[in-house]
Amino acid sequence: MTSVISPCRAARNDYEYFGTFPSTFAEGSSSLCYETLLPSRRRDRGIPDDTVREMEAADWASLSDEDLLERRISKLGLRLETTLEPLIQQLYAELSTKGLAFHPPTHIGDEWFVPIGIPAIFVPFFLVHDRLRALERSMMLEVEGETPEWFMKLMRHEAGHAYMYAYRLTRKKRWQEMFGQTSDEETPSFYRPRPFSRSYVTHLDDWYAQAHPDEDFAETFAIWLTPDFDWRKRYAGWKALQKLEYVDELMKSLAGKPPVHMPKYREADYNFLNVKLKTYYARKRKLYEEIYPGFYDVDLKQLFSAPSGIKASSYLRQRRRRIMNSVAQWTNEKKFRVNKLLARLIDRSDELGLRVQNDDPQQDFRVASYITTLVMNYLFTGKFKRTK
Repeated sequence: MTSVISPCRAARNDYEYFGTFPSTFAEGSSSLCYETLLPSRRRDRGIPDDTVREMEAADWASLSDEDLLERRISKLGLRLETTLEPLIQQLYAELSTKGLAFHPPTHIGDEWFVPIGIPAIFVPFFLVHDRLRALERSMMLEVEGETPEWFMKLMRHEAGHAYMYAYRLTRKKRWQEMFGQTSDEETPSFYRPRPFSRSYVTHLDDWYAQAHPDEDFAETFAIWLTPDFDWRKRYAGWKALQKLEYVDELMKSLAGKPPVHMPKYREADYNFLNVKLKTYYARKRKLYEEIYPGFYDVDLKQLFSAPSGIKASSYLRQRRRRIMNSVAQWTNEKKFRVNKLLARLIDRSDELGLRVQNDDPQQDFRVASYITTLVMNYLFTGKFKRTK
C-alpha cells in the first residue's frame, strides 16, 4: 500500500515539518496548515548523548503523552512477538492452506507498507504495544488495524504486494492485461475513484483497488485469500470476477514454489523509526489535514438562525465527539479529518456570532446531516490520497 504518512509502497519520502507541535490534541483548535509538504530524503539521526539510549524498554510505558512524545521510536525496544505474532502466523497459515510456500517476513515500521521491490511486510509500530495504541488514538482519534479483523485485512493486502515482488508477477503479460502497467517511479500519489465501478473488488475503504494497478492486484489477492469467503458468488456478474479467476489460476501455478526474487535488505533501512514520536505525529497530522470546501457561511446561517439562545460554537463543542463518531461511521472518513472539519465550523460559527435554540429536538439531526453531506460531497468529488 502506498502511504500518506507513512504506509507506502512507493518511493518513501519523509517530509519537512514547519511550525510548532502541540503536546496534546487541541479539540478546540481549527487552524489548518496550508503550506506545501516538501519531499526530503533527510531523516532524523540520533545523537551520541541522546538520553533515550539510557532508558530500558519497559520504562516508557508509564510516561505521560507529553514525555512519551519526546522519545525516539527506534529506542523503545519494540518486538512483534509481544502481541502481533499470532496474527502474523494466521496469515502464514492462510497462505499455506492455499498451497503457497512463501511466507513474507514481517517487520515493525512507521506504517503499513511493502518497500518497492522488497517482498517484506512492515506493520506500524503503534500496534505493538497498548500504550502506543493509546497514544495513536489520542493523536489521531483512531488506530488503523487495531482489531484482529482489521489487522488481517491489511495483512492480506500487503501480502499481495509481497507476492508481486517475490515472484516478479508484474512482468507477466497476462498480469499486465488484467491490472495494467506498473511502475517503480512517479507512482501517482492521488487517485479519483469511480464508486460504482464493477471492474474492481472492494476490500479496503475508499475503493482502494482503483488507486493503481499494484493496488488493484493487492486488493484482488486479499479478497481471494480471505478464508471462507465465496468471492465467486459475491462478485458474480462483475468484471472484477475475471481478475479473481486469474489470481486463482496464477496462485495455483505458484503452489509449493519458492520465491524467484529475494533480495537482501536491512530492516533499519526501511522502517523509518529513527525519529521522535512528536516528529512522527507532526508529519502524520499535517498529511491528514485534508481541506474540505470552505464555503460554509450561507449554510451555517441557515443551520443556526435563532435570534437568541446559546452560541452555535458552544452547541457544536458539546456534541463534537458524538457527531464526529457518527459521521466517521457512516462515511468511512478518518475521524481526524472529520474533527478538523468540525473545528473549522466551530470557529466560523463564532466569527459569525451564530446562535441556536438548545431545546430543538431536530437540531442534532440537521447538524449531523449537514456535516455528513459535506464529507460525502468531498469523498465523491475530491481526490483520494494513496495511504496504504
